[in-house]
Amino acid sequence: MSQSVKHKWYEDVVALLVGALLIGMGVIVFSEAKVLTGGVSGASLVLSYATPFTFGQYFFVLNAPFYILAVMRMGWQFTLKTVVAVTLVSIFPTFAKDWISLEFVHPAFSAIFGGALLGMGMIALFRHRAGIGGVSILSQFLQDKKIMNAGIFQLVTDLFILLAGAFVVPLENLFYSVLGAIVLNLIIAINHRPGRYFGS
Repeated sequence: MSQSVKHKWYEDVVALLVGALLIGMGVIVFSEAKVLTGGVSGASLVLSYATPFTFGQYFFVLNAPFYILAVMRMGWQFTLKTVVAVTLVSIFPTFAKDWISLEFVHPAFSAIFGGALLGMGMIALFRHRAGIGGVSILSQFLQDKKIMNAGIFQLVTDLFILLAGAFVVPLENLFYSVLGAIVLNLIIAINHRPGRYFGS
C-alpha cells in the first residue's frame, strides 16, 4: 500500500494559487453567461447580478462568519489556508477583467466549462487541506450538533439560491445552472476519492 506523504509548504502555496485561479476563472465564465452555482459562490453571483457590487466583494464578506466554525471544526491551519483561498478567489475576477475579455459565452458552455473549472479548483484546495469556506462548513456544524442533516441543509440552501436567481437571470439559465452543478460535483466525485491520492 502507498504511504501518505505530507505536502511541502511551497506545494501548498502553489496549490492555493492554482486552485484559486481555476475557481476565479470558473466564476468569470459563469458570470459572463449569467449562470449560477450553489453555496456562498452562488449567493455572491446572485447579489452581484442584482446590485452594483462585485462578486468578489460579496464572496469575501459572506464567507467571513464561517471562519469561526472552520476553526472549531477544522483547526487553525485549515482556516488560514481557506482565508487565503477565499481572498484570492475574491480578488482574481476583478483584476482578470484587465487581462481577459469574453465577448460571448453560451450558458451551456459556461455551465460545463465553468463547472469543470470550479470542480478542479476545489480539488486542488481539498487535497492541500483548504477550502473556499461557506455553507459546507455550516452544514457540517449543524449535523454535528444534530440540528439538521448536512446534505439536506446544503440542498435547501442551494435551492433557495436558485429560487432567488430566478429574479435576476433568465429562467433558461437556471436549468443551465443545474447542469453546471452536476458537472462540478461529478468532477469532485470522480477525482477526489479516498485511495486514489496519498498526499496530505
